Amino acid sequence: MASASTSKYNSHSLENESIKRSSRDGVNQDLTEAVPRLPGETLITDKEVIYICPFNGPIKGRVYITNYRLYLRSLETDSALILDVPLGVISRIEKMGGATSRGENSYGLDITCKDMRNLRFALKQEGHSRRDMFEILTRYAFPLAHSLPLFAFLNEEKFNVDGWTVYNPVEEYRRQGLPNHHWRITFINKCYELCDTYPALLVVPYRASDDDLRRVATFRSRNRIPVLSWIHPENKTVIVRCSQPLVGMSGKRNKDDEKYLDVIRETNKQISKLTIYDARPSVNAVANKATGGGYESDDAYHNAELFFLDIHNIHVMRESLKKVKDIVYPNVEESHWLSSLESTHWLEHIKLVLTGAIQVADKVSSGKSSVLVHCSDGWDRTAQLTSLAMLMLDSFYRSIEGFEILVQKEWISFGHKFASRIGHGDKNHTDADRSPVFLQFIDCVWQMSKQFPTAFEFNEQFLITILDHLYSCRFGTFLFNCESARERQKVTERTVSLWSLINSNKEKFKNPFYTKEINRVLYPVASMRHLELWVNYYIRWNPRIKQQQPNPVEQRYMELLALRDEYIKRLEELQLASSAKLSDPPTSPSSPSQMMPHVQTHF
Repeated sequence: MASASTSKYNSHSLENESIKRSSRDGVNQDLTEAVPRLPGETLITDKEVIYICPFNGPIKGRVYITNYRLYLRSLETDSALILDVPLGVISRIEKMGGATSRGENSYGLDITCKDMRNLRFALKQEGHSRRDMFEILTRYAFPLAHSLPLFAFLNEEKFNVDGWTVYNPVEEYRRQGLPNHHWRITFINKCYELCDTYPALLVVPYRASDDDLRRVATFRSRNRIPVLSWIHPENKTVIVRCSQPLVGMSGKRNKDDEKYLDVIRETNKQISKLTIYDARPSVNAVANKATGGGYESDDAYHNAELFFLDIHNIHVMRESLKKVKDIVYPNVEESHWLSSLESTHWLEHIKLVLTGAIQVADKVSSGKSSVLVHCSDGWDRTAQLTSLAMLMLDSFYRSIEGFEILVQKEWISFGHKFASRIGHGDKNHTDADRSPVFLQFIDCVWQMSKQFPTAFEFNEQFLITILDHLYSCRFGTFLFNCESARERQKVTERTVSLWSLINSNKEKFKNPFYTKEINRVLYPVASMRHLELWVNYYIRWNPRIKQQQPNPVEQRYMELLALRDEYIKRLEELQLASSAKLSDPPTSPSSPSQMMPHVQTHF
């Protein structure tokens, strides 16, 4: 079981939201109580500050800094404001004003966060009062720059579920019916010698030997060869993922690679062509030839069809999200909202990712063709497309644990560069490798859940919790760039999994409208008319955006379910009492379930 301190923390922690008012949330914390702390969390310093709230103006408070979080409590009697910000969320810390700055609250610190908000604190100018706070914050928000461990390695939380056991690749492939006569499991990458960014266990065509795989690896960027992600349970078409071929400006060919793709196609005798979806715009794919990359040409790959999906690169996505932040924080300008949102192009990018995934899913579901997906290196757009297509095709991934397995498999084990894209513990906020690729994927999942409200076992809070801990560094789940790096750092032994937190309190993350369905393929409408900005995530820090949490329909449904359970319990108690009085047991119903349908019809 979770320790007392853990459960105490979990009742009012980051998973709910980081700006809290005790009167609104029902957080019954004594205002004299110190900062709540996780096991392994230590208080570093505290200081009196003025929090420059963008919504309510200056608020006098005391800020506490631990090795995990920045925690501010209001000292004003008319405000119960609490800020609870994990230091991993911080992207940038800047000094505001100088010793000679004029004007009220012009001297202090400006903090930029990765989760769509900024924080500003004013301090007294005399005695360099901000120096200590700046240095401590910089040290613990960016521990890697100061030879300190990320908090996940210090976290001593205990849960009654071990999230690291959620994903077992052999079990997941076995669930898919693998290995079979056409596909085998290979351990050629057991020591990460074939490809240092791939998992140790791979599924490849039965007819391809390990030597074939080594030769193919020389012609694929970063040695990321085509390997199986998912197989259709009935028509046996497959989704295969890889990186771009190393064609270059001279148009190089590789007979082993060409033959290997033919072998993949021939694993299903019903199809005549292998469909290749290149996630990039065609102009980018052509440009990649200049740096040694490229794409599969018709003359080299006779039995393949190539389509470009026009999804832009990580730099375009980063700039797009910056524009979203500009229009949602701190103020939302109502008069030009639609044109401002359109100018960010964020929903256009969401549309293109979803459209690409729909094409992959449709091709496989129809049985017309197996599909190979790649972008440049096969760890950003490729992961978006394969995981979303698998979510559309396979209802198992729409359960809570199924979705966790999908993330572990297609993102974490296959080498999405979380450390580079998020910048865990790294002070270099201008790093060109930063990009919201995983956020974009979760946004696409949210869009699907809006269009199919009964298809997913998890709720919106589940997705927001995943994103919050993508940045928090409280868990080891999203740390490092690939499986080999996690093995070296012994992440599963030395840190706690995010899935431990979620799976020990599943009820909190369940969608009450979920209806389990087998083999139903979901095709979301990827039209701009049907896509919307995820307000409860992107604009959640603005108190003027009225959020109905929880959804009133969902709340009422949960109440009815609770009422039903109460009636069933009372019914069972009455039946037990009556059966004890009866001398002839057969005259009474044999089980409560015989009477339950009459109770349930009211709901």
